[in-house]
Amino acid sequence: MSFSSEALPAGWIEKTSRSTGRKYYLNTMTNASQWERPTEPAQDVVQASHVLVKHRDSRRPSSWKSEKITRTKEEALAMLQGFRDKIASGDVEFADLAKRESDCSSARNGGDLGKFGRNQMQKPFEEAAYSLRVGELSEPVFTDSGIHIILRTA
Repeated sequence: MSFSSEALPAGWIEKTSRSTGRKYYLNTMTNASQWERPTEPAQDVVQASHVLVKHRDSRRPSSWKSEKITRTKEEALAMLQGFRDKIASGDVEFADLAKRESDCSSARNGGDLGKFGRNQMQKPFEEAAYSLRVGELSEPVFTDSGIHIILRTA
């Protein structure tokens, strides 16, 4: 059996470039493509949105909203818990709150981080996102960036 006729690892399909006529490989989970034939199954991915509240001990205590963040970790947690309560009660839509309140630049997208795989996010964030069911909202998640609430969207 020749190399090119061997089955591809799970989650990959072979395509042909319209511009070059070359074969390339598409990860059906992430829609990422590559020229090299994959040797491992496509990585499992999730999609999530989040609201981030930074505090003065965050890795970078500044954001699009504030040049210098001075709130304590406890104040950040209290803010985030209030946001979570409003979302959980249906008083506000997640994306609307994220646009107004999140300290992450993803705020402009309603907190949407897009699809991501393992080892792409800080470990506590990754573990929380992967543990959620689609449509489920996390409890506060602490990372070096600050404190998050995560909504798994896919």
